[in-house]
Amino acid sequence: MKFGIYEHYKKKRYRAIGVARHSETMEEMVVYQALYDSKEFGDQAFWVRPKALFLEEIEIDGRRVPRFRYIGE
Repeated sequence: MKFGIYEHYKKKRYRAIGVARHSETMEEMVVYQALYDSKEFGDQAFWVRPKALFLEEIEIDGRRVPRFRYIGE
């Protein structure tokens, strides 16, 4: 996968910074950082999500769209 800026289907932006492995299952996980501030989670919080879910397409209003769309470095 490409590292850089992605836009979530809900329009918030994130920076994908790496791929890690779950220590028990060895599943690949994307490590990414919010490019916005959140009262609930803090400024530019870090997140992980299974790579398969990060890269999957979902259905919104009858259309297939990427959960996260790559928009550049």
